[in-house]
Amino acid sequence: MHRYSGGVLAVAIMLAEIVGASPIESLLIGPGDLLHIQVIDAPEMDEHPRVTDAGEVPIPGAGNVRVAGLTPAAAANLVHDRLIAAHYMNHPQVVVTVDQYATQSVSVLGEVKLSGAYPIGTGRSILDVLALAGGLTPDADRNILIERRADPGNPIHYNVSNDAGKAIAEQVTVYPGDTIVVPKAGIVYILGDVNRPGGYVMTNNESQMTVLQAVAMAGGLTRAAKQGHARLIRKEAGGGYSDRELPIGKMQEGKLADIAMLPEDIVYIPFSYAKNIATSGAAGIVASAASASIYQLP
Repeated sequence: MHRYSGGVLAVAIMLAEIVGASPIESLLIGPGDLLHIQVIDAPEMDEHPRVTDAGEVPIPGAGNVRVAGLTPAAAANLVHDRLIAAHYMNHPQVVVTVDQYATQSVSVLGEVKLSGAYPIGTGRSILDVLALAGGLTPDADRNILIERRADPGNPIHYNVSNDAGKAIAEQVTVYPGDTIVVPKAGIVYILGDVNRPGGYVMTNNESQMTVLQAVAMAGGLTRAAKQGHARLIRKEAGGGYSDRELPIGKMQEGKLADIAMLPEDIVYIPFSYAKNIATSGAAGIVASAASASIYQLP
């Protein structure tokens, strides 16, 4: 049985306090990871075990200890407790680090220039990892998801802001085994009597767009536009389309609030109400949207 002298114990406690003051770890140990287990002032206990498929590592004097699903700090506490419970050591100061992760890559999928798996040996910032994948494509949604290897059921949301300071200040850390998904931004359509009809990708800073913003992107209304008869056509959850009047004039005057658009929304502004109402039903407008030119936001 190992025992510490008072001076060595004081040093060990001081080192443990330093380790305990480190930032909270969020990457968990998994099967196949190569660990480094140290007991301060007991070099004969120094080991480099690989975590078994059962999630365990062998510890002299304590037997197999299940560490999978724990942070290195929590694993160190568990080994500490097991050594004491086994009456093998009285005051062990245990340090556990990960020498090698079994999954040493991060997957970047979706709207990046070079999707794939990229090797990382430790946590990296989200912007660093996106840079490895060549950055976002012009069609990328700014709101991306990060699936944690340790917690796949609770993905992390991150917005790639155009404000550099905000993007850096709010970025999160990506760990080996995580998966980043960059979705494609939605498209809205502005058709009819506008100066530049077509589809517009919602790639602004928040990946959102209002009716008036979309009309502005389309160059605004022409003089002949019948804005009082504008329509908003929206795809519904059941697969059909809803068709409602859109009071653009009152919205421009501030009498009514601007309306947030959803991906696949269509705003149609007729040239002549009498002529177009008969020939431009919802089905015809949807068909026109399908062949509309697609524009990127500047």
